Amino acid sequence: MPIRIFIADDHAVVRQGLRMFLSDDPEFEIVGEAGDGQEAVTQSLVLKPDVVLMDLLMPVLDGIGAIGKIRAELPDTEVIALTSVLSDDAVVGAVKAGAIGYLLKEAEPEELRRAIKAAAAGQVHLTPKAAARLVREVRAPESPQALTERETDVLRLIAGGKANKEIAASLTIGEQTVKTHVSNILMKLGVQSRTQAALYAAQIGLAPLQTS
Repeated sequence: MPIRIFIADDHAVVRQGLRMFLSDDPEFEIVGEAGDGQEAVTQSLVLKPDVVLMDLLMPVLDGIGAIGKIRAELPDTEVIALTSVLSDDAVVGAVKAGAIGYLLKEAEPEELRRAIKAAAAGQVHLTPKAAARLVREVRAPESPQALTERETDVLRLIAGGKANKEIAASLTIGEQTVKTHVSNILMKLGVQSRTQAALYAAQIGLAPLQTS
């Protein structure tokens, strides 16, 4: 099954360029696009894409607000912030809202392909510049609930950049069981995304944060 992608950007030429480029890959299917954040939320709730590419500087509802709403309603839909902005507020805001990846528009085409495939597989994908800002700015949860030994194993592998399938194979458990563990980890840590969980793991010394 191809990865179902939704494109959210306020520039029509950018959306068209992404659509043309990504449509050439048989592993991808473009299911829709939006020119503002609110439309992106509305359409995503209907289309339920696997991955949303979200610009942060969007009219009506900004990208960070849109990411938060999409993640709250569609926990199985991953969002990649695809933007020209690399400020601390933007990076931290996007990840706290639930983005699994953060990519600059200057990225090479192959890096964008890898980021989409990584997101669909449940892998954290950050540019090194974004990761450096996150490690500096994002604080660990103040009073996280204790994780079980198995949840700790899963968290270590998330921070190591492993996809759900790889985690399942490593721990000899089913992929659905991995997803359940991930949901429990996010709830116990009080965070919105795998990226925040991976940062927490890095900050407490459980595992180094992998970057692309």
